[in-house]
Amino acid sequence: MVWSECHNLYSLPDVIMYMETEQNTPLPELETHPFEPYLPSGAKVLIMGTFPPQPKRWSMNFYYPNRTNDFWPMMGLIFMGDRRALYQPDGKNFDLDKIKTLLDTHGIALSDTGHVIRRLMNNASDKFLEIVEPVDLYGLLARIPECHTVATTGEKAAGVAAELTGTEPPKMGGMVKSADGLSLWRMPSTSRAYPLKLEAKAEFYAKMFREAGILG
Repeated sequence: MVWSECHNLYSLPDVIMYMETEQNTPLPELETHPFEPYLPSGAKVLIMGTFPPQPKRWSMNFYYPNRTNDFWPMMGLIFMGDRRALYQPDGKNFDLDKIKTLLDTHGIALSDTGHVIRRLMNNASDKFLEIVEPVDLYGLLARIPECHTVATTGEKAAGVAAELTGTEPPKMGGMVKSADGLSLWRMPSTSRAYPLKLEAKAEFYAKMFREAGILG
């Protein structure tokens, strides 16, 4: 059986077991998160994905670096009314200075739920991303004490954050409260593979930002 067959037929634990027991199929190497958390002073929302794609897909050394990901076009649409607002003049690459200015201005922090991971299928799919060591979520929140909202970009990130906060995973577009009062949201994935138009994704995120008090 080849890895592609595992991908089609089995769950993540099945694939890990299969790879561990096959002499000729060693587990992929561990990867540690390449970016430091971005934690603006006074941040009120922490947005968390799972883990960056492979470096060959990066257009910048920062979160959501893939040109085909909807995250930065969506943020430009929400906060600046223009899906192209966070691009450089060439219209192809993101403008990191504009991005950081937006995050600082509106109090939005960024991290991911995975600190150490394995890519079991050698791609960016969350389905076969093994999170070996999650991020220290409460260590991050201690550095941004005004933040009481965590928004996850997809199902896997929501599941990891729910385990870390001791809550049930929220439904897509929904929010749950932890025992210590943290609001945990599950947002739609900003991957182009997620079957929702950018404008519809923006509506979900805008609702969360309004609830957190950073969007009118």
